[in-house]
Amino acid sequence: MAAATLREGVRAGAADLERMEGELRALEAAHRVTEPAYEALQHEFDVRGGYTVDQRVDEALSGLGFTRDEWTRPPAATSGGQQTRAALARLVIADPELLLLDEPTNHLDLDALEWLEGHLRSRSGSLVVASHDRAFLDATVTRVWELRDRQLTAFRGGYSAYHRQRVERDARAVKDADTQAESIARERVLVQRYRSHRKFSKMHEHEARLERLLAERVEAPRGSRRLRLPTDALGGGRGRSGEEALRLEDLVVGYRRDGGNGLTSEVPVVKAPWLVARRGDRIGIVGPNGAGKTTLLRTIAGELPPLDGTLALGSALQIGYLAQIRESAIPGATVLDALLHAMPVTAGEARGFLARFLFRGDDVFKEVRLLSGGERSRLELALLGVLPSNLLLLDEPTNHLDIPAREAIETFLTETPATLLVVSHDRRLLETTCQRLWVVGDGLVVPFEGGYRAWRAALAAGWTVADAAAAEAARLHPGGAPRPAIARAGPGTVARSVAARSGSAARANPSPVATAEPDAQPMAGGSAPRRPATTARRPRLSKDAYRRQAAVVESELTRLGLRRSHLELALGDPAVQANFVELRRITSELADVEGALAAAKEARLELEERAP
Repeated sequence: MAAATLREGVRAGAADLERMEGELRALEAAHRVTEPAYEALQHEFDVRGGYTVDQRVDEALSGLGFTRDEWTRPPAATSGGQQTRAALARLVIADPELLLLDEPTNHLDLDALEWLEGHLRSRSGSLVVASHDRAFLDATVTRVWELRDRQLTAFRGGYSAYHRQRVERDARAVKDADTQAESIARERVLVQRYRSHRKFSKMHEHEARLERLLAERVEAPRGSRRLRLPTDALGGGRGRSGEEALRLEDLVVGYRRDGGNGLTSEVPVVKAPWLVARRGDRIGIVGPNGAGKTTLLRTIAGELPPLDGTLALGSALQIGYLAQIRESAIPGATVLDALLHAMPVTAGEARGFLARFLFRGDDVFKEVRLLSGGERSRLELALLGVLPSNLLLLDEPTNHLDIPAREAIETFLTETPATLLVVSHDRRLLETTCQRLWVVGDGLVVPFEGGYRAWRAALAAGWTVADAAAAEAARLHPGGAPRPAIARAGPGTVARSVAARSGSAARANPSPVATAEPDAQPMAGGSAPRRPATTARRPRLSKDAYRRQAAVVESELTRLGLRRSHLELALGDPAVQANFVELRRITSELADVEGALAAAKEARLELEERAP
C-alpha cells in the first residue's frame, strides 16, 4: 500500500471519487461552476457518496479495529495482520459491484467481525466469499456454492441451511444407491435364471433393463476423510486434577524488555484480580486484538514469568499448550519422526494415532518443513494429544483448518474431561464448547458467567469490563474489607503444585490461600505465624464469600494432608533411607508441607471468626 499514512492508503480505495473530486476543484478554480459539465459531475459525485467518503473511511478504520493513533502511521510500519485489515478496509471503501473475498475474517477480532458482517449485509453489490467461518457465512451469504468431487453445486440459504440440505441430499443419495444396487442384483439373477431355462426373450428383456440401470447408475457420495481426535492420549488416559485446577489472584502478566547495559524493565499488559478454573471447566478467553489474551495464556503455560501476584496450579495437573504463533521448528524431519520424538512408541502405534489426524499412508513421511498451514495445525493437534494433559491451553486452535476439522475439534472439546482455556475468534466454537468466559480488556481480565451469545447481549445492554471488575471486587471484599495478604515467595513467583511440563513431582509450595497478619513473624521450623495478642475485630463475611473462602481453605487442607501422608510413608521406605539425596529432598518438602498446613489451619481459624 503506497501511501504516506494508513488512512490515505485506505482512502485511495475510492480512486474514482478522488479523481472526480480533483476535477470538481479544477472547475471551481476556473470559475466554471455554472456550466452543465460541473453540474453533471457534481451530481454523479454526490450519488456515488463522494461527500461522505471521509466519514466512511473513518468508520471502516474504526470498525476494523484501528485506533486513531494508528491512522497516521506509515503502512510499511504496521504488522502483517494490520496490513491485511487495511487492504480489507480499502476494498470496503472501493465498494465494487462484485466483491471477491478470500478468508476475510483472518486477523479480525470479534468486534471487527461483527462490523464487517453488518457492512456486507447492507451493501447493494454482489459478494463472493470463501470462508471457513460458519457464523460469518450464516450472517452474510444467501447462497452457498459447494465444490465437491470436482463438481460445483449450489444451495440456497446460509451455511446452516446448506448443511441441512447437504445432509438430507447425502442421505437420499445413499438410499437411492442402495435401492438401485438391489435392483441391479435382482436383474442379474433374473438374466441368469432365464438363460439357464433357455427363455431367451425374457432374458433379453431383463438384459435391457440391466443395461439401463447400469447406464443410470446412482453413485453414493464418497465418505470424506474426517479428523477424529481421540479422547484418550497416546500416552494413556487423562488423570484427574484437583478440584480447583487453576487460580489467579492479583496476577499481573506481561513481558520483560531488555533496556541495554544489562538493565531490564517490566511491561505489564493485563491484570487478573481473581479468576478460578475448576476441574472440567470449559472457559473461552475473549477480547480485542492486542488486549493480552495470548500473553495471559503463555504465562499460565509457563512460557512467560508473571510480573506479580499468584498463579496457583492444582494438584496432579498436566498442561498441554497449543500456541497461536507456530513458527518454531517441530522436532523431527518427517511427520512420523515428530510424533516418535514426542512419545517413544512403536511405528505402528504412531501411524495408527496419526491416521486419526488424516496422516495416512505415505503422508506420515512428509517433511515437516513442507507441510501446509492446515497440515501443520493437524500435526500440532496430534502432538498435543500425545501426552495425557488434563489442562488444555488452546490459542486459536481452528486457524488454517477447514470446516469438517473445526467440527471435529468442537466434538473433541465437548467430550474431553480435561479443563479447557480457549482463546478463539471462532464464534461457533465458543458458543458450542465454552460454558463461561474470561473477558480481557482495559488492562483487566474478569469472569463472565455465560456463553458467547449471553456476553454479546450483555455488551449490548451496557456491560463493561470495568463495571464487572468493580462488581467482582465488591463481592470479594464485602463492606470494603481488604483481602487477606497472600502468602507468596515474592513478586513474579508462580505457586505450582506439580511440574506440569516435565511430569516430575514438584516441591509443594506454601499454600497460596494461607493468610498472614501484616505484623506476624514466622516461628522456627516453618510453623504458623504467631497471631498478635490484640487485633481489631475484622468485619464478618457474607454467606457467599464465607462459603467460597471456606471451600478453598478446606480444599488446601485436604490436599496438603494427603501430601504429608505420602511423604511420611516415603520416609519409611528403606530405599529412600539409603539414598541421602532423596531423603534430604523428602525431609525438606515435608517441612514445607508442615508449614503450609499450619498456615492453612490458621487461615481456617481466622475465617471462622468472620463467619456470618
